[in-house]
Amino acid sequence: MAVKIRLKRMGKIRAPYYRIVVADSRNKRDGRSIEEIGKYHPTEEPSFIEVDSERAQYWLGAGAQPSPQVEAILKLTGDWGIFKGDKNAVSTVKTKQAKAVF
Repeated sequence: MAVKIRLKRMGKIRAPYYRIVVADSRNKRDGRSIEEIGKYHPTEEPSFIEVDSERAQYWLGAGAQPSPQVEAILKLTGDWGIFKGDKNAVSTVKTKQAKAVF
């Protein structure tokens, strides 16, 4: 079974958000998935990215192939570097600033 890590589209027509899922490559884009390992909201400023690093490492080690978009997300979170053997890989994801309380 060829397993892929890819994005599953959710949300409204002009307000998409995605779940990072592990799925059989023969399934539809938004079809049945094996496991959900993260979230990606591109419309927020800055983009919201959340990945379960432990599960991502497990699936990459098991031979799952990430799509180009997911590979870029994994590089941002540092998970791709850890998988490739770079022990110094760190997350470069920017987080929202907390609102000032008056």
